Amino acid sequence: MLRILLLGDTHIELDLPLRPRVQRRHRGPDFVRNLKLALEPARRGEVDLVIHSGDVFDRPNPPIEVARLAYDPLVAVAQTGTHVLIVPGNHERSRLPFPPLLAHPCIHVFDRPERWRGSVAGARIEVVGMPFNRCADGTAVRHTLAELEPPDPSADVRLLLGHLAVEGAVVGIDDFMFRAGRRDVLPGGAVPGRYAALLSGHIHRRQVLRETPGGRPFEAPVVYAGSIERTSSVEREEPKGYAILHVDPGPGGGRLDEVEMVDLPTRPMTILEPKALRQDDLQRWLDAELRKLTPDAVVQVRLRAGAKLSAKAAREVTPETMSLRTMVPRRRIGA
Repeated sequence: MLRILLLGDTHIELDLPLRPRVQRRHRGPDFVRNLKLALEPARRGEVDLVIHSGDVFDRPNPPIEVARLAYDPLVAVAQTGTHVLIVPGNHERSRLPFPPLLAHPCIHVFDRPERWRGSVAGARIEVVGMPFNRCADGTAVRHTLAELEPPDPSADVRLLLGHLAVEGAVVGIDDFMFRAGRRDVLPGGAVPGRYAALLSGHIHRRQVLRETPGGRPFEAPVVYAGSIERTSSVEREEPKGYAILHVDPGPGGGRLDEVEMVDLPTRPMTILEPKALRQDDLQRWLDAELRKLTPDAVVQVRLRAGAKLSAKAAREVTPETMSLRTMVPRRRIGA
């Protein structure tokens, strides 16, 4: 039995200014902390392989200081002798910055579609990695696989690794479901067989897909570990973490036996929608509402059109332990 640690959508650099102009609690350190926590089982030698399913960063060109925050924990795992496989996502524009920082024999980055082969815990492993591609429908994926060298028939475990949306994946507070027919959605019927699983990032809610919304079984299960922290308010009710996969080596690429979802610490998210318009009224209202929340809350204040609340006024009533952001409705062109 192989134990594989799957994580993704770490989004390092989200709200992580190196030289902040305003002293407030930023959310970036939460993501760096959770990346390190997610990799702890690998540091302790409790898993056989680590796979990152993309969106290591929140933006494609982070400063090198930020890149080190993401890469150093991954390199530390590789230095224990555990292989680390990474597929770039859409936020990296399908390539990882500063490749020399990941120059380690136990780290492999799929900077193009290819098959990686290695020996892990005595088993022959083959992983097909596919960096993010805006066109991820059935035709595109079949074409990508056809252009690669043939699969190794002697492999004990075969896995697909990508950063894409699969039919039936659900996201957001309103449970939006991805449907087949879009260029950026892989239909369930196009998930290839003879693989133990398709492992993917891009979808921030943890889930395992085994059939289409219509009930047609996939040829291989699809596993999303989800993001390691809540990146937006639409994820405010979702647990976050990583996954430990138990894979049985065997004919046909092996079999996914169990998926263990492991929670990471998340800060509570709250949306406040004041009705007041004047700054003095808004500041008093906000002060009273923030006192009702948990000290480390992440707060989004959605102002009404015409409301006036300066960033300074909001900071004056926001506890240092909270993260607060105000949003003003966009003015329609021609309105």
